[in-house]
Amino acid sequence: MQKQAPKIALITGAGQGIGLEIAKTLATKGHHIILNDIEKSLVDDAVQELLTFQKGRIIGFAGDSGDNSCIEEMVRMSEKEFGKLDIAIANAGITLYGDFWDYSPQDFQEVMRVNMGGTFFLAQAASNLMKNQGNGGSLLFTSSVTAHQAHKNLAAYGMSKAAIEMLAKNLVLELSPFHINVNTIAPGATLTKRTAQDPDYENTWSKITPMGRPASVADIAHAAAFLVSDEARHITGQNLIIDGGWTSISPSPY
Repeated sequence: MQKQAPKIALITGAGQGIGLEIAKTLATKGHHIILNDIEKSLVDDAVQELLTFQKGRIIGFAGDSGDNSCIEEMVRMSEKEFGKLDIAIANAGITLYGDFWDYSPQDFQEVMRVNMGGTFFLAQAASNLMKNQGNGGSLLFTSSVTAHQAHKNLAAYGMSKAAIEMLAKNLVLELSPFHINVNTIAPGATLTKRTAQDPDYENTWSKITPMGRPASVADIAHAAAFLVSDEARHITGQNLIIDGGWTSISPSPY
């Protein structure tokens, strides 16, 4: 396999969990990373962690990726610091659980603002720069198995993730002439520092996942890294479910 030349990757929601692991995976391949999260402390810690083994430059950017001005500033930073942007990964998202019967308009709008708006406008800003560069690029959105299977108290969240997958399909029309591919990944149950706070999480999902365990963050990151690599340039408008087979049988964890 031919060694891939270093690229510039912007990743939102990368201060911890899946996003951080994607950043690590790309950094170890020699890519330069702009790492975003809304919490500055997470950004600072993540940058320091990546600096211990990275081969390219690592730049942290604390800010709300659901805010258009933040998105535009990050894309401008990529152009200023590196002269280009090759990869944009819209990983940031929020989960606000709630019963459908009394789910608040405020929670609904916040989920849509961050999950849908943050993804849409990062794709817009990044692809405009990629189009002007003239050498293509890759977009990747983080969806969820809840876009495919009902999950209690996650109607709004699942709706937002299904919309992200439709966005990727639709953007094939817009982006393909400029050699920009766009795909989504849909993680299932994944062991992170956050989910590990639930003492029953790993045991529960191990019992109902056909492969016998929830995903690790590395399972998700390796798939993400492939979809933004040169080896996946002819893959676009697709969604990859990474759930150990859970959506095939869909037993409820409750």
